[in-house]
Amino acid sequence: MSEKSVNEAVSFGARLAGSQAFADLFRDGMALVEETAAYLDGPGRQESKKLERNAALAYATESMRLTTRLMQLASWLLLHRAVKEGEMSLAQANKEKAKVKLATGENNDEHNIKLLPERLRVLVQRSKALQIAVRRLDATIHAGPARIDRSNPVERQLGLLKAAFEQE
Repeated sequence: MSEKSVNEAVSFGARLAGSQAFADLFRDGMALVEETAAYLDGPGRQESKKLERNAALAYATESMRLTTRLMQLASWLLLHRAVKEGEMSLAQANKEKAKVKLATGENNDEHNIKLLPERLRVLVQRSKALQIAVRRLDATIHAGPARIDRSNPVERQLGLLKAAFEQE
């Protein structure tokens, strides 16, 4: 085996951006954005009018957080779809994604969450699960080229795990 094939630099980012895992995440994420918009513009609006003052305030706060979170996630998904479609390079997407906030620094008051209509609570939880999945994929895609020793497949897997959890 040649030296070149043993220590070949491989960018997993470009491959992951075009993977079935990304395609599934994109589909699910955009479907969640559409479902949330439909809920907030229709049944959610009606439900919010029936809430008591504290619950209405919690509804307004959480629906704003939900909308903001989903807008950021949709931006990330659209950037990486552009990479997949060849409309931009991974390096360009990496620069642009700096404008996207994937952090989970929200403090939720569980008491207020309990005041929300069930459907809104479910949408909030689903959006947080999507956020976790996007953050993991983002950490893996943008980890940079990994040095792979093809003679040791365990080393390769450890490198992938390290890349996935470094940015959390």
